[in-house]
Amino acid sequence: MATIIAMSVFSLAMSISPGPVNLITLSSGANNGLRKTLPFVSGATIGFTLLLVLSGLGMANLVKSYPSFLDYLIYVGGAYIAYIGYKIALSPSDIDFVEVTSPHFMEGFMLQWLNPKAWIACVSGVSAFTVEGSYGILLKFSGIYFVICYASIGWWAIMGDRASNLLKSKNHRRFFNLLMGVSLMIIAFYLIASQFMWVHEK
Repeated sequence: MATIIAMSVFSLAMSISPGPVNLITLSSGANNGLRKTLPFVSGATIGFTLLLVLSGLGMANLVKSYPSFLDYLIYVGGAYIAYIGYKIALSPSDIDFVEVTSPHFMEGFMLQWLNPKAWIACVSGVSAFTVEGSYGILLKFSGIYFVICYASIGWWAIMGDRASNLLKSKNHRRFFNLLMGVSLMIIAFYLIASQFMWVHEK
C-alpha cells in the first residue's frame, strides 16, 4: 500500500507540474475548449505511458552499459526542470497565451517523446520504483501513471476551458506562475538531493 501511495504521489507531482505539454494543453483549453483539446490530452498520455513502459523494459541494459548515465541524467534533468520552474515563477504576468489551433492526437503523442521532462520522469520513476525483471511492478506503475497522467493533463485543459478569465487577471496569473514555478523547483531540488544522498551512501 505504501508503494502504491508513493507511486501515486510521484506520478501526480510529475504529471501536474508545469511543462511544455501542460502549457500547450492550458492554452488549447482556453482557446479551443475542452472537447477539442481531449485528443491532444489522449495522445500525450498514451505517448508518455509507452515511453514509461519502454524505459522500464530497457533500464537493466542501460544501467549495465552506462552505469553513470542515470546519475548524470538526474542531475542535468533536475537542473533543467529547476531552470524551467525559475523562468515560470518570474515570467511576466501580462504575456498572452501561445496560440494553439486544435492540437491533435499525434501532436500530443510525439511531443512527449521530444519532452525532456517526460524522459526525466520516466527514467527517475523507473529507477525509484522498479527492479530488473519486475514486470508486474512496472505494469502496476504504468497503470497508475496512465490514470493520473490523463487526469492531470485533463485538469490543465479544464482549467484553461473554465478558468480562462481568472488566468487573464494579472495578479492571479502572477500568483499562479509563482506557485507553479516554485513547486517545479522544489520537485527538481528533491530529485537532485535524493540522488546526491543515494550516491554518497553507497
